[in-house]
Amino acid sequence: MLRIHFSGPDLGRIRLPAEPDPLWETAASLHRLQTRRGRGTYAAWLRFVCEKLSDPALARTVRHLLLPLFPRAAYFPDFLTPSAASEGLATGLDAIRATPAARVTAELDQLAAVVTKTPRGLSRLAAPEHRNELTAGLRAYHDALIAPYEEAIHTRIEAERVFRTRSLLGKGIEDMLADLGPAPGFRWCSPVLEADHPTVDMDLHLGGRGLRLVPSYFCWGSAVVLADPELPPVLVYPLHHERLAAAADIADGDAVPLTTLLGRTRALVLRASATGATGNELARALGISPGTVTFHTKALRDSRLIASVRYATTVLHTLTPLGSALLTANSTRTRTSGSLRRPRGPAAHVALDRE
Repeated sequence: MLRIHFSGPDLGRIRLPAEPDPLWETAASLHRLQTRRGRGTYAAWLRFVCEKLSDPALARTVRHLLLPLFPRAAYFPDFLTPSAASEGLATGLDAIRATPAARVTAELDQLAAVVTKTPRGLSRLAAPEHRNELTAGLRAYHDALIAPYEEAIHTRIEAERVFRTRSLLGKGIEDMLADLGPAPGFRWCSPVLEADHPTVDMDLHLGGRGLRLVPSYFCWGSAVVLADPELPPVLVYPLHHERLAAAADIADGDAVPLTTLLGRTRALVLRASATGATGNELARALGISPGTVTFHTKALRDSRLIASVRYATTVLHTLTPLGSALLTANSTRTRTSGSLRRPRGPAAHVALDRE
C-alpha cells in the first residue's frame, strides 16, 4: 500500500506537466519488456521493439546496461529519473551526469541489495566518465524506441492534462486525486491519498512541498514514487489505456488525405477541440446534432488531427500535435471561433457530459 500524506499547503501545490517526462517513459517502457502484464495493450509497440533490437549495438545496450539498471522490482535508482527531465531529455541526461558520485554509489548499493543478480560492472557508473556511456545508451534507446511514438505519447498526455484540469474545475482537487489512473486506482481518505501496490508499503509525507503528478503512457498497473522521501515528491501513474496504435500507424502509415477536412463544419469541430470538448459540448456549441459531431470527429480522428479518449462514459476530444500545427498554420485564413460558446439559459456547468 502506498500512502501519500497531504498538508493544507500541499493541495495547492499539485502540478501536472503539459509534456511527457522522457526518462520516466523510458523507465516504464523498460519495465514493459520484463513482464507479460499489459502485453495485449502494448503488442504493437513490443513488435516494433523486436524489430529495432535486431541492431546488435542497441540490443547489447538494452540487455547489459539498461535492463539491469531498471529492473521491474521494488526499487531502481532514483538518480535515473531526475526532476530536471521534465524540461526535456537533454536536461534530464545532464542531471544524471551531474549526480554526485556518493549518491550514485549509495543507490547502486541499494539496487544490489534488492536485486541479487545485478552485473558487477554497474558500480563503475559512480565515475562521471562512465556515466557518459549510460546517458549515451539512454539517448540511443529513447531515439530508437520512444521517439517514434512521441506523437501518440504527447497526444495522450495532453488529453489526460485536459481531462484532469476539467475534473479539478468540476469536482475539486480531492475528487480529481481519487480518480487518477484506471480503476480501482486511488482512494482519498483525507488527508491521505492511498493506492494499492503489490510490492511497496510506504508512507510519503509531503510536508508542504506539493506533488508533481506524472501521467505515463508506458506505466501499467501500479503507481510509482521515488524511493528517497527527501527528494522532490513525484507520483507517476498509468493512463486509461485502450488499444495503442502500431508504430507504423504513427510514423509511416498512409494518412487520410487532408482534403477530407475541407468544409466549414469540420473546421469548426477541429477548432472547438483545441481546448478539449466532449461530443455533447461540440453539438451544443456548434448547433449540430450529436450524430453529425460523431461523423466529423471520426474523420478528424482518422486523419490524426484529434484524439478521442474515453474516461468511463465520457469521450474527450483533443488536438494531436498535427492538428495543432494545422490549426496554427491556417489561423490567418480560417474564420472560426476559437472557443466554445456558453449554452444559453441556466448557468453552464463545468462538469463533464456523459455520452
